[in-house]
Amino acid sequence: MTSLSSLTQLPQTHIFRKGDVFVLFGELFGRGYASGLVNEARQAGMEIIGITVGRRDENNALRPLNDEELAAAEAGLGGTIINVPLMAGFDLDAPAGEPTPTELLGALTLKTWTEDKLDWAHIEKCRQIGIQRFKDAVAQVMARLEGMIADGRNVYFAHTMAGGIPKAKVFLAIANRVYKGKGERFLSSQVLLDSDLGKLILQNFDEVSANSFQYLIEGSAALRARIEASGGQVRYSAYGYHGTEILIDGRYQWQTYTSYTQGKAKMRLEDIARDAWAQGIKATVYNCPEIRTNSSDIFVGVELPLISLLYALRKENGGAWAEAQWQACNALLADGHTVEDVLAKVDAFHGSAVMQGFRDFPAWPMPNSQALADLMIGTSDDIVQMHADRKALITDLLSSLVLEATGPLMLRETSAPAGPVLWLNHDIIARQLNALHAGA
Repeated sequence: MTSLSSLTQLPQTHIFRKGDVFVLFGELFGRGYASGLVNEARQAGMEIIGITVGRRDENNALRPLNDEELAAAEAGLGGTIINVPLMAGFDLDAPAGEPTPTELLGALTLKTWTEDKLDWAHIEKCRQIGIQRFKDAVAQVMARLEGMIADGRNVYFAHTMAGGIPKAKVFLAIANRVYKGKGERFLSSQVLLDSDLGKLILQNFDEVSANSFQYLIEGSAALRARIEASGGQVRYSAYGYHGTEILIDGRYQWQTYTSYTQGKAKMRLEDIARDAWAQGIKATVYNCPEIRTNSSDIFVGVELPLISLLYALRKENGGAWAEAQWQACNALLADGHTVEDVLAKVDAFHGSAVMQGFRDFPAWPMPNSQALADLMIGTSDDIVQMHADRKALITDLLSSLVLEATGPLMLRETSAPAGPVLWLNHDIIARQLNALHAGA
């Protein structure tokens, strides 16, 4: 891929209304992108139906939610949850009596993991079991949905599944060095991906972040055919990440967080949307900006581009409300520091020769480097230190604003999507926010 397809106009079409159905294909957890989309669906008056990834019992067996968990999940979602465990990935699947991939990883050590080899024939058996388990669960969910969605309704399937990191002690220690290590603690992401451990993780990323979208599209074919035959429309969206255009030196330029080891899975997700689109299915992957979420906090430095959203808020017809966001960010800083000081650090970070070398769109996703880690993690640490409270950061406030903007952008654009893969860059995010708060 050599170019990105950006959403450049605020979407004007809005087919979703009271009585239509919003299906969240992935569990709703706090501080995640899905919350913005669910809020927008709720405001549109749509009926909200969710699923669960299930829970693991003491023997790691997958189970549905119990009554207490289900009640809490439905209250958080504001809708009905189909209590069929839809856990994607295969890291905890295996033939009866045989070890799971995660158990295989238990034999790896910090001294030998780069050379340790895995039994790929066995892992493939585990992968196939995991795929079949997931597809069977999708079939159960669709059978329930058949009885819940009337003819003629418009249906929005929002895929929110991502991740796939096995819970293996050896990997947690390695990940800390890949994503958080600088100086002597730095570890090359390419060394990880070249190992058998890395190859297994990439396979699991594919299953969780990408292939689950394909299983959703395929598994809902009969429901989609019935809805469309009765005059309704069916849409699919998924959350991608493939870098973001932000304001650098006064113009919007593409940049990315590195090393994003899930990048290949996100590219596979884009390909699945393109294949569906070619078959006449309106499926769109939205490549969203970097924000801080529960899952992204492992990636130290991923939040740095987000701070430049302040520039975009001013540039895109920002008025009093945009200025208020600058002041709100200022209020989070310790005495002696200003937003301008923080932005100067971010500007120096993006302007460095090190970072310019990573603004290579066709080469994405690139491995990290010692110089990158030292600069990015060091800059992130410096900016955190400038705050009055380490638990109340500028990037928390700005993350909530991005969630607020992506909800209406995605729900409305998905009404009549321009294509299978769209970037939501800082320009359209800022324009949407300024439009939402025009009277403020």
